Amino acid sequence: MTKYNFWHLTALAVSLCASFIGTYIVAAPPPGGYHLIKKIPLGAAEGGGEYFDYITVDAAARRVYLSHGTEVIVLNADSGDVVGKITGLKRDHGVALVPELGRGFISDGDSGQTVIFDLKTLAKIGQVKAEADADSILYDPASKHIFVFNGEPHSATVIDPAKGTILSTMPLGGAPEQAVADGKGTIYDNLEDTNEVIAIDSRTLKIKSRWPVAPAGQPVSIAMDRKKRRLFIAGRNPKLLVVLDADSGKIIGQPFPIGDRVDANIFDAETGVVAASTREGTIHIFHEDSPDKLSIVETVKTEFGAKTMGLDSKTHYLFVDTSDFDAPGAPTAKQPNPQPRAKPGSFHLLIYGR
Repeated sequence: MTKYNFWHLTALAVSLCASFIGTYIVAAPPPGGYHLIKKIPLGAAEGGGEYFDYITVDAAARRVYLSHGTEVIVLNADSGDVVGKITGLKRDHGVALVPELGRGFISDGDSGQTVIFDLKTLAKIGQVKAEADADSILYDPASKHIFVFNGEPHSATVIDPAKGTILSTMPLGGAPEQAVADGKGTIYDNLEDTNEVIAIDSRTLKIKSRWPVAPAGQPVSIAMDRKKRRLFIAGRNPKLLVVLDADSGKIIGQPFPIGDRVDANIFDAETGVVAASTREGTIHIFHEDSPDKLSIVETVKTEFGAKTMGLDSKTHYLFVDTSDFDAPGAPTAKQPNPQPRAKPGSFHLLIYGR
């Protein structure tokens, strides 16, 4: 062996070793250690009540949108300070953002409409009549449409965000819950009463596929790894998180047990973290080791009711919100299974990180 070949092979070996180590580090589950970073009290909503739902984090603009019954609270993502509020709603659920138009869209379930607001001033600038129980809402960048998923009517309202007009009302064949877009023209939505996830062509507005989510049931929350084409779906009965191939609908690997009344999933594309939050006060943290393997990292104890969640993709913080709760009352014939009641004015945000 010549001196040149020796050093050439040595350098190649070192390079391959470094590459292997780097691959191993990326694939290995991250350490646990999620803990409470900050608690932000936010008080009562206009008109009272303590209903809260989706959390939307705009990592680029450094804003956090919290659904809170009759209002949407907007926070600075770094300081936690209240930037402003969008009020005069009835029972809002989610927020979808269209930065290129400078507009945001709020699904207001009790009024059966979508409220349009200005992203800079937070002023309401219009509304679009949808259907009752308008719930999950998202902006699809491929079709440039807003999709509003209506629970009780079992439908989706499709909106032109530039014109503020309805393009179509789609029957879905089941009660929709959280939805996610792949950015290429397909939207996936859970139908909790039929135990399936549907794939919608966002341009033709046709349902392409219906896939069962068994062994999970009553699917509510969903997140997606758009690069590896994996869907992370969590159900309430049975209480399981499953992974689906986003192209075939095939269940990947084994299901994972989770806590009671899951309501939100997130996927962090940079760290490979998958998380599901539940009403019982737990965030279940997983790691996507490969397209075909998900591993358990830890279960983080939060607070009762903290079932909605958002991800700040810049800091990798997890945002959940909840209220303080009174103990449930005694069972009655009319209400045999009474639930804890939120204390008015106790709404707050919890921020978790490593």
